[in-house]
Amino acid sequence: MENTLFIYNSLTRKKEKFNPITPGHVGLYVCGPTVYGDAHLGHARPAITFDLLYRYLLHLGFKVRYVRNITDVGHLENDADEGEDKILKRARIESLEPMEIVQYYTNSYHHNMRQLNTLDPGIEPLASGHIIEQQLFIDRILKSGYAYEVNGSVYFDVKKYDKKYNYGKLSGRKLDDLISNTRDLEGQGEKKNPFDFALWKKATSGHIMHWPSKWSEGYPGWHLECSTMSTKYLGEEFDIHGGGLDLLFPHHECEIAQSTAANGKGAVHYWMHNNMITLNGQKMGKSLGNAVTLNDFFAGTHPLLEKAYSPMTVRFFILQAHYRSTLDFSNQALQASEKGLERLLNGVDDIEKIRPSGKTSIDLTSFEKKLYEAMNDDMNSPVMISHLFEGVKTIRQIIAGKETINQADLERLHGLYHAFVFDILGLQKIEKEGKQKDLSSDLIDTILNIRLKAKENKDFSTSDLIRDSLNKLGIEIKDKKDGFEWEVK
Repeated sequence: MENTLFIYNSLTRKKEKFNPITPGHVGLYVCGPTVYGDAHLGHARPAITFDLLYRYLLHLGFKVRYVRNITDVGHLENDADEGEDKILKRARIESLEPMEIVQYYTNSYHHNMRQLNTLDPGIEPLASGHIIEQQLFIDRILKSGYAYEVNGSVYFDVKKYDKKYNYGKLSGRKLDDLISNTRDLEGQGEKKNPFDFALWKKATSGHIMHWPSKWSEGYPGWHLECSTMSTKYLGEEFDIHGGGLDLLFPHHECEIAQSTAANGKGAVHYWMHNNMITLNGQKMGKSLGNAVTLNDFFAGTHPLLEKAYSPMTVRFFILQAHYRSTLDFSNQALQASEKGLERLLNGVDDIEKIRPSGKTSIDLTSFEKKLYEAMNDDMNSPVMISHLFEGVKTIRQIIAGKETINQADLERLHGLYHAFVFDILGLQKIEKEGKQKDLSSDLIDTILNIRLKAKENKDFSTSDLIRDSLNKLGIEIKDKKDGFEWEVK
């Protein structure tokens, strides 16, 4: 089966057929977290989105070099060139060394990523570990004429760059609009223009995180690190750069400008951005004070949460929405995802109950084609999941004797579910509380299959008796055209 992957490219604003620079090999760079606090739901979405992409590329047979950075210096509070470094501020509040903060929250982030079953990147560079490379990158931009030094700081000359190149090509913003909407801010007077951004900042007195350079004792700008580290490990041109939509401007726009100024060309062929997670329509994030940490989700300790949610429930919740659509948090949505995940995993378990026959009555080729078509259409995980649920109904029809499947196709069906549920979606089976719960689930399925046979034989008194008895035990039954579904009330 031919698999042609199409990716929505934020740079061209359209879906494009994925053609890697080197056939069979993919360079993937993803913006990782700024490690100054516990990871929250907003961090989980890009991690899971690009884990899905990474897993699917591996499934298709590509050799992938996956790089995800850790920001541990240079990210100032207002995401521009003023305010306190976010990590430095946390270190001051907690009376710790900045690198203690970095190590603690990096460890915490990695722990959460393991809980969510995201695969580790091949390379995870730190900004503070690439100071020399960043200084050399600044040198190249200075030599190209698109940067200038003032009082020990180095700034990117956006206006000069825009005369030859298009600053705003990614975000769609026009420099004239930026000029008219930008006012001079205190402390930015040394810049030629307020919208120029820092490549190197001279450290003020009391600024702990600083390094020697030919310009001053200082530190690199936030935007610079990704241009430097992505091209160091993936080359001057590479395939895919991913991150959250909130990074599109100014962070990724500045990356394009820096790489183009340094190398005479843009580095990235496909820009991919996941959309935001919202709370009542507002972006969820630390800076807005409405972020719910992943630790809160897993323990159920936040006031917004009605209960604890497992890491797999959170992962499934995120995968049920297309990565480019907004995803609004609610307890109701998470609880629906929890039930849906259980139904899907039970369906996978039900494959083991199937007894093969001599022939197959289902269209397994069409089912497989639908799964791949969904993923090849810009990683449309919600459509792919809907096909998996349709397949679960078919599995129950086979168990009920309404459809048949031979041994070879049964093995094929098992392989498809294992590949798409576990390898690609990255879901894991949720540990159940002891064998009694497993036995109870199997007993209910057995009883309901007896009820199904009674209905087919028009023995409605027995059918109603079973239904009413189970309802009294708190088990809600939903009759379907192709079988049944049940859940504990």
